[in-house]
Amino acid sequence: MKFSFAVTILLIIGCTHGKEAKRRLKAKKGLKKSAESSAGPTIPTIPGVKAGNVILSQYIDYPPYAMLGEAEDDFPLSGFGAEVARGLEEVCDISITVAQTDWGNCWTSEDKIGIGLARGEFHGCMTYTHTAGVRNRFLDFSAPILSVNKAAGIITRLKDGVPVISGSSDLSGIKVADVLGWAPTADNLAIVTNTCTGEKFSGYEIVKPKEVTGNENQDALLSLLNGDADALWIYADQAYNYGCANKSDSDTHDCTLWDGLGTEFAYIHSGMFDFVRAGTTLAMSKKGSGLPEVLDPCIESFLKTESYYELCEKYEQTKGCFPNEFFPAGADSEKTEYNTPPNELPSGCIGGYCGCS
Repeated sequence: MKFSFAVTILLIIGCTHGKEAKRRLKAKKGLKKSAESSAGPTIPTIPGVKAGNVILSQYIDYPPYAMLGEAEDDFPLSGFGAEVARGLEEVCDISITVAQTDWGNCWTSEDKIGIGLARGEFHGCMTYTHTAGVRNRFLDFSAPILSVNKAAGIITRLKDGVPVISGSSDLSGIKVADVLGWAPTADNLAIVTNTCTGEKFSGYEIVKPKEVTGNENQDALLSLLNGDADALWIYADQAYNYGCANKSDSDTHDCTLWDGLGTEFAYIHSGMFDFVRAGTTLAMSKKGSGLPEVLDPCIESFLKTESYYELCEKYEQTKGCFPNEFFPAGADSEKTEYNTPPNELPSGCIGGYCGCS
């Protein structure tokens, strides 16, 4: 009897201790989970990369957003995107590394996620516009570092100073060249509105450029000038950015070709923003990566700093930046031709940007 009573007591004590141990373990796990939540989102891990380090990639032919720095500095990766990325370290406990890759490793000419981004060779790709359409089926985007500043446009050839396609055309039966791998994407043309008529474009044929020069924008322009297409769906500021006045040593395009704006070709449409969900972003990442949750609070903080204003001034992006207390009054009020729709431009094709005709 004494033996049975002792065993019973020990069993009760053991069960009690076991329940208490489970309770403590559960509480410990709860505290750990709570601590992890309060620490914020975790930076996705990449094999071979130091934990906690964010790798953001770019190529070098997209001035002033992505380019090379000066020779005396050993040609560092530079541009508005790279400098904003590094600036996040001023406002957040974060480590940013900017690395070079080909644009095709980010987003392909077939309008699919690039193999480098898909395989996780880096966390994100910089300075992509958050467009509507196909990109959102593959990708996540960080908060923008520029406002909705990247308008789309349509270029056509000039014959005796007159566009071979009228701005009032709905493009029916027209072959339209697409800049492979770049925004605006081919599907975005169906989204935008012809401001000369208030109607959508329809009945056109998207064609891939036949020229291969190593620069997708130049391939597309050559296809237009050679007559393989009669219209070109492209950023409205691309001709301006690629002109010789803005050429840097690292640029791979022939700037003299783009200086034909206003003599060889012109924009019959500009200032088209209805294909955009947000402006130029700091990072585009694989869907489900969690990268925006890491970067967005830092971007929000950096956009409030004087350093951000100084970068906007340095890269002549002040009109497209998000004003903060360091911006002079009215710094973002001026409107450029390429961000102005043709129904707000004078008739003719002054400077290569045409009014409605």
